[in-house]
Parts: sequence; structure tokens; C-alpha cells
Amino acid sequence: METRPRTERITAELEADGVRVRPAGATDTAGTAAASHVCTPPDAEAAASLLATAQRHDLSVVARGNASKIDWGYPPRRCDLIVDTTALTGISHASGDLIVQAGAGTPVAELQEELARAGQRLTVDTAIPDSTVGGLVAAGVSGPRRMLHGPVRDLIIGMTTVRSDGVLTSSGGTVVKNVAGYDLGKLHTGALGTLGLLTSVTFRLHPLPPASRLITAERVAPAHLRSLLADIRACQAVPAAVELDWPAGAPPGLHVLVEGSSGGIDSRAADIAGLMDGSTVTDELPEWWGRLPGSPKDTVLKTTVPLSEAPAAAAALRDAGRDAGLDVGVRGSAGAGVLYAALPGTADPATAASVLSRARDSLPDGALTVLRASPELLEHGVDLWGDVSGLELMRAVKDRLDPCHTLAPGRFAGGI
Repeated sequence: METRPRTERITAELEADGVRVRPAGATDTAGTAAASHVCTPPDAEAAASLLATAQRHDLSVVARGNASKIDWGYPPRRCDLIVDTTALTGISHASGDLIVQAGAGTPVAELQEELARAGQRLTVDTAIPDSTVGGLVAAGVSGPRRMLHGPVRDLIIGMTTVRSDGVLTSSGGTVVKNVAGYDLGKLHTGALGTLGLLTSVTFRLHPLPPASRLITAERVAPAHLRSLLADIRACQAVPAAVELDWPAGAPPGLHVLVEGSSGGIDSRAADIAGLMDGSTVTDELPEWWGRLPGSPKDTVLKTTVPLSEAPAAAAALRDAGRDAGLDVGVRGSAGAGVLYAALPGTADPATAASVLSRARDSLPDGALTVLRASPELLEHGVDLWGDVSGLELMRAVKDRLDPCHTLAPGRFAGGI
């Protein structure tokens, strides 16, 4: 939207479709990419008109909810328009069917409060408190309870998105236009908004458990982690989550959550506590539960490994930091093999890049990615994804769903 007459013409088109348009401010960025304007569609139809207009005028688009993960991935090569999804709200709850449809701009916390009133929940733990439904899906981070209930993509039974050409597409539930051959839920989960604009998502739900217990061992010898985790997985207590919390400069702690009926919860907790020397049992979760390690300014790494390799992966991340003179904290689901590490945002970018390189050398190919990198590390030219299997297929999907590369171009793996 370079020239004033062109800007005024495009703004008039968008406002005629009900889209609110304002000039971007200093904080309206996608990572280090600054936007020209911020557009807020009131509903899915207006969002569709917005994307059609953007593509017609060769404008790039980046979706934003509460901006809690707007700095994840690479900065887009272009960011003409930020699409503010916070007006795309609403909850349609079929409590008898354990199904809910929520607008992409609906805060996850608000959704959980609504579901709790019916004794139900969306069984995910949000990594960042202010996440919206769209951000939850676009980032694809599920939290501790994924061990028992699966990642967020497995809880999606339908969604409505807008293609880059402005066509509304749906899968599951009431179909506006179905995209044959594609599982939209799996495609869009974790794609950082590079394949379409989410407008609503339909999830399957679980009943709220009547009781829960958290068994905690604050200091576990690193050499004993692997055998202890194997014993916990083999026991009959069926934990909902097994979290490893290994803060920088401290020994690892292990936290096992069991949920279920009040009648059997204490005996299940006792079975697990019997495996964990010096453990305590409580019904309260720690404040950090489900959160990423580190501070909002830190670089966050993610590794996914086989369950038996989780302790070794955690040690490899910490060792890579130690060898470079950095204290690295690690946290994540030892029960699902998904761990996160935080590198200090103040670290010299060359040092942080060396930690990433050392860690990748110690882990399986493709096992380590960077969720969020400091601006300095991005300027250093670090590869956020590393070797990606199936990259050519991913490029083909991008070209099919977004042939003009309108949506967050360059934000995802391989510059997708």
C-alpha cells in the first residue's frame, strides 16, 4: 500500500466489506517485519473478502490474535497487512456430544471457562497464557497432557479457513466448501498461518476429571531418570502427564499427574510415589505447568525424540549450553518425548548459534527446531528448522493452497 491514492482505494474496498482498517503502529510487527496496516474483519465472510482483496493487490498478510506467538518462526519476507483475528470470536458448545466450535480469535482461557461450567474441557495446556484458539492451532504446542490425550491436532475434528484467494474452506461438521484430499486440521496445525487464515475450529472434548494428584520428586539423579521414567510408564497408574523440569543451574525435577475418579486416585498416586524416592503428593499444579521455560525474550528450542531418549536429549541440550558457557533450562513432556530448552536472550548470537549446532550434532536429524529466536540470533542467520524431511512436499502443498505466497511468506521451514 505504497502510494496514498492506492492506500485510500484499497482501504475503501476493505471498509466496504465491513473490515476495520488502521495504519500500523510501532508494535504492529511480525517478528522484525513491520506491517503497513492492521485490518480487523468482523466475521469469516469479511475475512474472505479481505484476503481476496489482498491477493488482488499483491499484498502479503500475516494473521495475529493476541500476538503471543507473533515472533515465532522466521520474520516474513513481507508483511503488508496484519489481520487481527480478535473479532472472530464465539463459542458453540454441543455439551451432550462433547464437541465445541470456537472462533479463531477466542481466548483459550475463555473457552476453558465456558466448558468448565458444563463439566468439560479442551485437554490441552497452553504454553502462553494469552493464546487464542487460532494461535493454539497455528503454533501446534499442546503441553503436558498430550501424553495421554494426544497433541492438539488429534483433538481437531473440523475447521473453517480462508484460502489466500478469499475462498472459505471447511472440513468436518457443516461444510462450506470441502478441500478434497487434504486433512485441514493436520495441515494447519503448527503451520504458523502460512497455509490459510483460520476463522473457527471444532474440537472434541473430555469430561473434567473429578480428582487429580501431582506426584513430585524435586531432585532426581540424572543417571536415574531413564530407568525411573521406564518404571512410571510400565506401572498401571496411567498418568495423564509426566513432566521433566530441569532449571538452569539446578538438578532435574519430575512431576507426574494422575487424573480420574475420586475413589481410585489416591491408590494410583501411591503407586507412582512408591517409585519416586522422596516424592510429595498434592492436588495443586505448579505455576509453571504447561509453560515454556525461560522468559519471553529468550530463544526457545524444541526437540521431539523417542520416549526412551528423553533424558539423554535433555542432558544433550544442557551439555551443549554448558560447553558454550551458558546455563540452559529444559522443560517438557518426558512422557511424550517433547522437550523445550531456553537460551538466554542476552546471549551473544554466535554463542547461541554454537549451542544450537552442538545440540543438533547430539540429537537425531530433524529432532531440534527453534520455536522463537532472538532478533540478534535471526540476524546471525541461524537455521530455525535444520534438516526437514519432506520439504519438497511441504512446498508443493504451499504452492497449491497459497500459489501467490500471500500468507506470511517465508515464515515457515525452508522459507515457505
